Amino acid sequence: MTGSGFANGGEVETLHRSDRPLLLVASLAILGRGRGDPCHHIASDGALWRTSMMRSGPVTGRLVQIDATTVGVRAWGDGAREFVDALPELLGECDTATDFAPEHPKLAEAHRRLPGLRIPRTGRVFESLVPAVLEQKVHGIAARASWRRLVTAHGVPAPGPAPAGMRVPPTADVWRRIPSWEFHRAGVDPKRSRTIVTAAVVADRLELAATLPPDEASTRLRAVPGIGVWTAAEVAQRALGDADALSVGDFHLAAMVGWSLLGRPLDDAGMVEYLEPLRPQRYRAVRLLEVSGQAVKPKFGPRTAVTDHRMR
Repeated sequence: MTGSGFANGGEVETLHRSDRPLLLVASLAILGRGRGDPCHHIASDGALWRTSMMRSGPVTGRLVQIDATTVGVRAWGDGAREFVDALPELLGECDTATDFAPEHPKLAEAHRRLPGLRIPRTGRVFESLVPAVLEQKVHGIAARASWRRLVTAHGVPAPGPAPAGMRVPPTADVWRRIPSWEFHRAGVDPKRSRTIVTAAVVADRLELAATLPPDEASTRLRAVPGIGVWTAAEVAQRALGDADALSVGDFHLAAMVGWSLLGRPLDDAGMVEYLEPLRPQRYRAVRLLEVSGQAVKPKFGPRTAVTDHRMR
C-alpha cells in the first residue's frame, strides 16, 4: 500500500510499500512504446519516468525501486495528487496470481523466479488506445515513430524536472482536432487516423470501460469502428490490468507461444485452445515468457519493411 506523502506546491512525494515482491521496471515495461517514447523513460540511474494526462491535469512521475517491496515516488503537475492516489493500481496491487499454477515447466519456473512481476492498471483508457491503434497492421518501429512525432508535436511539456524531450500525451479533444495531413506526415494512414479521431469524440464513454467487467469493456471498445479484438486486448492489458487479455490476431504472438512452449508454431486458434486451461491468466503467461527471456520465435528470413499484418 502507498505510504503517507507530502505535497509541495505542484509536487507530491511518497513511498509505496507493498506486502509482496514488486518488480517496478519489468512490470511497467508494457506501458512504454519503444526507445525514445516521450511519455516513458528509464534513466541511467534506474529511475522510471512517466507522464500522463490525468483527469485533474498533466503529471510527470518519477518512480524508483528502493528494495524488493518499496518504490519511492515523486510527481509534479496538476495531476500529481491523482497520480499518487492511483499508485496502487498502477503498481499492480490489484493484480493477483494466487490462482495461477501453470503445469508447463517453463511457465512454472518463470513464475517462481519472478514473483514480483505484475500486470499494471493505468485506468487511462483513451491514453492506451491511441498507441494501440497506431500499431494496427504496421511494423512496431513505424508505429512508435508515429507516436513520438504526434505526441511531441501536440502534447504539452512534462511538468517538473523531467528528462529532456518528455511530453504529456494530448487530451482526447486535441487528438480529435489534429488535421489529417499531420497524421499523414507522421506516417499514419487514413483508416488509423479516422479510428483515433472517432474514438476521441466518444472518449468519455470509452473511459467508462475501466469500470466494467472485461467482456463488457471489450464490447464497449469494439463498438468504435476500426477497433477490433486485438486493439481491445492491448488496451485491456494496460488500462484495465487484465491478466487474461490475449492479443489474438498479433502477427508474432501465436508463433512465439507455440515455439516457446511446444517447440513448434501455433496459429491463433491453436494458441487460444492451448492456453485455455490458464484462464483467467493467459496474458500473465505471455508476460512471464517475455520477461524471463524464454520467449522463442526462430527467424526464417528477412522481414518486410513495415508490414506487420496485425488484425484490429
